Amino acid sequence: MESSLPLLRLLWILLVFRADLSEGVTITSSGQTMITRAEGEKVTLPCTFTFGPQDTGSLDIEWVLLEPNHEQTVIMYSGDRIYDKYKMDGRVEFVNPNPASGDGTIDILNLKATDTGTYQCKVKKPPSVETQRIQLTVLVKPMNTKCYVEGTQEIGTDLTLKCKSEEGSPIITYSWKKITGTGELPATTTPHTETGDFLVKNASQIYSGIYTCTASNKIGSDECSLELNVTPPVNRAGRIAGAIIGTLLGLLLLAFFIFCCLKKQREKKYEKEVHHDIREDVPPPKSRASTARSYIGSNRSSLGSMSPSNMDGYAKTQYNKVPSEEFEHAPVQTTNFQPPKVAAPNLSRMGAIPVMIPAQSKDGSIV
Repeated sequence: MESSLPLLRLLWILLVFRADLSEGVTITSSGQTMITRAEGEKVTLPCTFTFGPQDTGSLDIEWVLLEPNHEQTVIMYSGDRIYDKYKMDGRVEFVNPNPASGDGTIDILNLKATDTGTYQCKVKKPPSVETQRIQLTVLVKPMNTKCYVEGTQEIGTDLTLKCKSEEGSPIITYSWKKITGTGELPATTTPHTETGDFLVKNASQIYSGIYTCTASNKIGSDECSLELNVTPPVNRAGRIAGAIIGTLLGLLLLAFFIFCCLKKQREKKYEKEVHHDIREDVPPPKSRASTARSYIGSNRSSLGSMSPSNMDGYAKTQYNKVPSEEFEHAPVQTTNFQPPKVAAPNLSRMGAIPVMIPAQSKDGSIV
């Protein structure tokens, strides 16, 4: 009996120590540890707790986003104040305005795809500390889904109906449906739910109609539509011949344009060369020399009818000489030519008619 007393005493000490540990801060919220939401929605992350008798220190509640190398604070309560000017400023808040009452649950508004991650709620009231983690996944529903046809829409050809969402979280599945006619897909078609491709082999006119494609994932869907119009094949030989003829005509027009440009350029060059060849030192034409000889001859004939008494003015000028070749090349003088004076009796013999010129004063008025 006495030997069992130390053992009982040890068990009592362990029970007291365990009771002290259980009476510390305890997070009581339970539920999902993994939450999935759509982009733009709101999510509530729970974190309720209780205190133990020995927890006498100041209360601190901190929500952090766990990243590979560090923790990023989201919101904090410390010293009876709330601090939320962190990564999600304006999008995160405590559900209870007084978290010290035992409720540190938060709401994250207008979720984004970058909000995906592991969130940890840490409740600290010395000497106790307790944590809880929640995995949040923010998904983006399919958006901006495009439909189009790849290939020639002719009878007997193979073509593919394409469907692709530009946005959306994986995994996205695609489904095709014909909404005109019988509403059934042709038997020779092969839809691919993972890629969105809808292969049509040996197309015929019965395949014509309106088709819709629906892209969907866990949180939403989006769709698009297109019209398939299978027509008889066109005359390829005529199309090729037309293309060749059009190409030849284009080349001919180009050659004609180049020819006109070169011709115009040569004409401008010729005009410029002729303009530079005209110089001021070109001698006068020889026809002027013959004119000078005829003028001198006429003067000699008229002087032959004059008397010797009236030849005083011509004695100094030798008109019996014919101008030599030097006269032809003599430069033209610009001095005023003064004809010789002829006496009035001689002018009468030559047939001149006398004219009365009124006398004028120095200022030009008639006297």
